[in-house]
Amino acid sequence: MQSNEASTSMDVETISTQTKDVVSTLPPKPQFDPLKPHEMNDGRVQFRKVSVPPHRYSPLKKAWMDIYTPIYDQMKIDIRMNLKARKVELKTRADTPDISNLQKSADFVHAFMLGFDVIDAIALLRVDELYVESFEIKDVKTLRGEHLSRAIGRLSGKAGKTKFAIENATKTRIVIADTKIHILGSFANIKIARDSLCSLILGSPAGKVYSKLRAVTARLAERF
Repeated sequence: MQSNEASTSMDVETISTQTKDVVSTLPPKPQFDPLKPHEMNDGRVQFRKVSVPPHRYSPLKKAWMDIYTPIYDQMKIDIRMNLKARKVELKTRADTPDISNLQKSADFVHAFMLGFDVIDAIALLRVDELYVESFEIKDVKTLRGEHLSRAIGRLSGKAGKTKFAIENATKTRIVIADTKIHILGSFANIKIARDSLCSLILGSPAGKVYSKLRAVTARLAERF
């Protein structure tokens, strides 16, 4: 037994010494300097353009400095309004720290154009896992005339009560623009909010939707 243990320990020592010899003969790892921002894209300047709908032109003029300041100062992206083309133009700079800042800024401006407040849309610049999802009422159910008006009324509720309840329960922001619905939030939360809105479109009473929301949010709270 002792001879077997001694031979085993000798084999382990031999393997470890061989490994050390192999490691010592390997060439040293190359040391690369981190890429500079302009090198990530071969030094090319990247552009994005966001169209401005006619009904968002006046709100854009009022909130321009609130949009301009975080994009230019924090994200290091150049931004301007092209009055002739009616588009907001974004461009990377030499000191842009990350190329993804351009897309984040474009998403932020696009969310504002969809109708979200600047305070809500600015979260797209600061949080990575946020998205905007859009759909129309006709995607869920074909409604016309008074039936469509009643469905929009069910989505909003009296003085917006139903919409606020869904927003607070799912930690999302919802914009109801005529027959189009836009939801801003994380992937899982958007799904819960969308399911609730679809139930309301299909004719479920608000009380039933509230109770289902409470059950889902309680389950999510337990998971975390």
